Amino acid sequence: MSKLLSSLVAAVFAVSTVSAFAASHVKAADEKKDEMKKEEKAPAKKEMKAPKKEHKAKKAKKEKEEKKEEMKK
Repeated sequence: MSKLLSSLVAAVFAVSTVSAFAASHVKAADEKKDEMKKEEKAPAKKEMKAPKKEHKAKKAKKEKEEKKEEMKK
């Protein structure tokens, strides 16, 4: 009887340990996915800003050239 009780206690301990272990790994996997999503989104925003800056720089350069031409006239 004591062997059966010991086996049952060991089985309950093993099940609870395995479930806690699995839950921690699932949580870690979710956090890793979230980090990967953030990393994917961050460069996309930077890429979108770069063309705007280039466009503004080209526009400013064009305006300066136009002002110089007007000054010459």
